[in-house]
Amino acid sequence: MASFLSTQILLKLVFLISLCQISLGTRKLSELVQDQPQLLKYHNGALLSGKISINLIWYGKFKPSQRTIVSDFITSISMSSTSSSSPVSHESQPSVATWWKLTEKYYHLTSQKRHRSSSLSLPLGKQIIDESYSLGKSLTTKQIVELASKGDHSNAINVVLTSSDVSVEGFCMSKCGTHGSSSVIGPKSGHLKRKNSKFAYIWVGNSETQCPGQCAWPFHQPIYGPQAPALVAPNNDVGVDGMIINLASLLAGTVTNPFGNGYFQGSAEAPLEAASACPGVYAKGAYPGYAGDLLVDPTTGASYNAHGSNGRKYLVPALYDPSTSSCSTLV
Repeated sequence: MASFLSTQILLKLVFLISLCQISLGTRKLSELVQDQPQLLKYHNGALLSGKISINLIWYGKFKPSQRTIVSDFITSISMSSTSSSSPVSHESQPSVATWWKLTEKYYHLTSQKRHRSSSLSLPLGKQIIDESYSLGKSLTTKQIVELASKGDHSNAINVVLTSSDVSVEGFCMSKCGTHGSSSVIGPKSGHLKRKNSKFAYIWVGNSETQCPGQCAWPFHQPIYGPQAPALVAPNNDVGVDGMIINLASLLAGTVTNPFGNGYFQGSAEAPLEAASACPGVYAKGAYPGYAGDLLVDPTTGASYNAHGSNGRKYLVPALYDPSTSSCSTLV
């Protein structure tokens, strides 16, 4: 019987896409730990360049307003603050686009000529909605990659976003999100060989009901360390505003270390990357338990450090500046 089942499984695999996953950086539960940033070393691998679509894969129940907060953030990244048609005006500074521009320094410092002359564009791509919990409400890392494979298999970053009632392997225990890459092997077609492609993926979970003190700080009191009052979330959604912080960090890590041989410090299995090298820092004056001297909306009392498209405000993490070997903040 076991032999029969094994044979049936093998036959099915002939018709399925084969995924080979490489898990790289994670957004760890270390937001209150602030060691001096270390030098991020370039390991001679490829960085993402050209036009790379960001596809959003929504797993579980999300309100339309929550999906808009995230999609507006993605749009904000590539928004030119100098364009007259941009919703981000000259007065709307500092901006998410200005924050993201620091990642260009990694390309300028790269010794490979193709990266020096390359540009990166990150338009919002497809949005795939899975509200039926097709893989259940308790996901493994392999299932996250399976969900990510629903997006494009080339020139893409496929972002899996899990709702607050979905548990994910390692979530709230060791990580708030992760990024990696996966190889896709297509089926043989006649005499043609299988065609391989590789895509980058990110997973971020909504921690609102599971561990907001770990993955949505400073919009929720931390479960450990100094107990300062929680800040007001700029989009009035603790869970999704926390997701934005983690997504921003993982996007920076993905483009500068997409395949595990880009810019990072330490172990390739648990690397410090562009944003994770600066944990808990969001503005000048930050120290353990204090995010820094952030901007405050006079009407809502919300704390933020970046303007986005459609009048949005966001909190984005400090990024490691390779030209100064220090953590750089917008404010």
